[in-house]
Amino acid sequence: MTAQTLDTPKAEAFVDRMLNILNSGALALMTSIGHRTELFDTMAELPPSSSQQIANAAGLNERYVREWLGAMVTGRVVEYDAIAKTYTLPAEHAALLTRVVASDNIAVFAQYIPLLGSVEEQIIDCFYKGGGVPYSEYKRFHAVMAEDSGQSTVSALFDHVLPLIPGLTESLQQGIAVLDVGCGSGRALNKLAAAFPNSRFTGYDFSEEAVAHATADAQLRKLGNIEFQVKDAAMIEERDRYDLITTFDAVHDQAKPDVVLRNIHNALRSDGVYLMQDIHATTDVGGNLDHPIAPLLYTVSCMHCMSVSLAYGGMGLGAMWGKEKALELLANAGFKQVEIKQLAHDFQNDYYIVRKH
Repeated sequence: MTAQTLDTPKAEAFVDRMLNILNSGALALMTSIGHRTELFDTMAELPPSSSQQIANAAGLNERYVREWLGAMVTGRVVEYDAIAKTYTLPAEHAALLTRVVASDNIAVFAQYIPLLGSVEEQIIDCFYKGGGVPYSEYKRFHAVMAEDSGQSTVSALFDHVLPLIPGLTESLQQGIAVLDVGCGSGRALNKLAAAFPNSRFTGYDFSEEAVAHATADAQLRKLGNIEFQVKDAAMIEERDRYDLITTFDAVHDQAKPDVVLRNIHNALRSDGVYLMQDIHATTDVGGNLDHPIAPLLYTVSCMHCMSVSLAYGGMGLGAMWGKEKALELLANAGFKQVEIKQLAHDFQNDYYIVRKH
């Protein structure tokens, strides 16, 4: 292709887009650092301050804080007074970057960028050789995922998620058997167990680290109606035992999601309900062109969800498996009734209300 055949305005626009991508990628790293060091939380409570004052308040090294502030100022996240040489985090930005705003804190998600970057070499190797990167290679993944789900799922559990199923809250109050498959560090399940002492809760996850954390939290809360077990979801052999089974963004990560869904079908009582929260997407990429965070989700999928599944010889569905594939696998598992719902505040997930009959 010669220069004469290029659409010059199109090429120039793409140059601008690539420069924005590079700057945004860099800012994602700095946003993660700002979240983890609590710099955003600290600045939200401060008046216009110097880099030294900010560093002192946060208990951090001034030189690093000053360079971080340079990125935040030029990235239009933090405002700078060049005369007074002071920095301010606007309230409008703090409302999306601090822990106090709970589910609105976008800074939490920025942590995925450095986390995924840490396995780039292994992922590139997979591009050449196939296979995947095992779960153990992802340092801090459980911590980040727990914080993520704590915002998106746990914070909405009582006011939004449970009401999706009519009568469920009342049933939990009366007492039912509940299983959470892929429970992670157990934030959602422990919160449910504390709220509904007449119900019995069980959590399965194949990560020993996650189960240990979940168990420790349950013991700290003195919960006697819950237990966590290290268990591969593909190895569940229970039948007609649970009134409610939940999975929160867990099925697409499984090596054998078809087997897991069949096991969930078998473990569910005939009049029970299965609540599957998973990523809102279509199976074909063409249907995701207007998805607000599709590039991020495909990246997380390629560098974690899909790869972890493939590392264990799995299907490698990936996070963007989509509702068409989900409905196919649910039908193959034996489920006869599926209703898909969404929550107004949650554009990232679909909520599948699934029944055996």
